[in-house]
Amino acid sequence: MSDHISASVADGVGHVTLDRPQALNALSYEMIGELAAVFELWRHDSEVGVVVLDGAGERGFCAGGDIRELYTYASNDDHAEARQFFREEYRLDAMIARYPKPVVAIMDGITMGGGIGLAGHASIRVVTERSRIAMPETRIGFTPDVGGSWLLAKAPGELGVHLALNSRTMDAADAMHAGFADFFVPSERLPHLLQALAERADPGSPAEIVMLFDETPGPSALALARDWVDACYSAPTVAEIIERLRAFAGDRGSRSERSEGLETSDASSSAFPLHPLDPGATAYAAAAADELETLSPTALTVTLESVRRARTLRSLEDALEQEFRLVSWFIEQHDLREGIRAQVIDKDRNPRWNPSTLDAVEPGLAARVLDDARFDPVWPA
Repeated sequence: MSDHISASVADGVGHVTLDRPQALNALSYEMIGELAAVFELWRHDSEVGVVVLDGAGERGFCAGGDIRELYTYASNDDHAEARQFFREEYRLDAMIARYPKPVVAIMDGITMGGGIGLAGHASIRVVTERSRIAMPETRIGFTPDVGGSWLLAKAPGELGVHLALNSRTMDAADAMHAGFADFFVPSERLPHLLQALAERADPGSPAEIVMLFDETPGPSALALARDWVDACYSAPTVAEIIERLRAFAGDRGSRSERSEGLETSDASSSAFPLHPLDPGATAYAAAAADELETLSPTALTVTLESVRRARTLRSLEDALEQEFRLVSWFIEQHDLREGIRAQVIDKDRNPRWNPSTLDAVEPGLAARVLDDARFDPVWPA
């Protein structure tokens, strides 16, 4: 293994760890290839009854793909290389989803983007009080991939659309409610969970073992926001979603009341108002609308269509193929390079999107990109 992946087998447990803590275990091309090799090796290994997948350090499981590596591909016109990166990553995600042995993914800390591709499709998905889960792609002029659109499409009501468009971060309770996780285990109990899996692991019992450590994470604030999220994010276009958010905010409380609500809460965090009828709900709706108006109009438009189409697809693999068509297009576009520049390279947080407004996005663009099959697919026919 490289310096960024560690793997071992003991007591029937295959334990693979993303070991790049200084970069929040962000996935490089090399790491994806090594992970695929490990999972393939263990598939028929009689010494491995269950696989544990986690990340080194206490800050996060995996912050996503290596954005700087992607920026290099996009800026240097290495588009074919970037597409191969995505093919290999998506095949790995699907392999984990269909793996013949239980995969226990421990999403302790930050788990975003490519990290969700690894853990979000595992058979046993564990979160902790430190978990922060998100598909944050629209912040860099991109779109949810790695099967993220599949998970978002299955979230209750319109919560997946909201999470996708606003790149909203979830805590443990939110992630479980939205279908991104199965069990809540306090971080201090993780060593005991690993010990129990080693002492008692067999193909039929890992989920039952995890349940012994499972606790209730408390109420999901995301669930409590469901009414107004459904009402606003069911609109047919992003522009109309913003209009509904504005109308909701205007109908419930004065402008000063909304400002007061924002002063007492962090609108950019994973928190939501405690009840959809609370004055805080109007503040969050207004903040969500404000946020959408700062993000890439192109990324928002395509993402909305992607999540809604994913609801009609038959399998994760179908969703990954759809996402591959999108990312193959995005890596050639201005907004992805500009988004990464503003958020990661220069960090001026001032991206200059092109086009800069929703009404300037080419009509029918999302459908055209979603149907674009110019490039070799992830799984050749």
